[in-house]
Amino acid sequence: MLATLERVELLEQADQLAKMVLESDIAEQYQICLYKLQNNKESQRKINRFVSLKELYDEVQRFGKYHPDYKKVMTQIRENKREMDLDPLVAEFKLAENDLQDLLDAISIIVGGAVSEHIKVPTGNQFFETNSSHSSGCGGGGSCNCG
Repeated sequence: MLATLERVELLEQADQLAKMVLESDIAEQYQICLYKLQNNKESQRKINRFVSLKELYDEVQRFGKYHPDYKKVMTQIRENKREMDLDPLVAEFKLAENDLQDLLDAISIIVGGAVSEHIKVPTGNQFFETNSSHSSGCGGGGSCNCG
């Protein structure tokens, strides 16, 4: 593959875009929240407890309600997930993570649209999936030309 001037310019612009994202307030807030979360012993205890219970949960799921500890594990996993999710640093991190994801989704939509209006960009956010005439999946038999 030959490195044409156009490709070099595209790579430079992509690097500039990445740098702008990394230097944005949203990315900075994400980094701050991540740092606080990683360095808080109580939050880390809650996360580690949930992760260890998740492994037990996965084992119980193999047998379903027939596993002898099914109810106990299901109750514990729900309680610990709730405790972890209600931790202020976990909640703050999740909000910052969602904000960063929204920014990246918006950029993906813009870049994809600049190439072609027919490019499908998987954002995982239904807010951005407005370029079709139907809301969830194509059931139009191809009449919408999305296929």
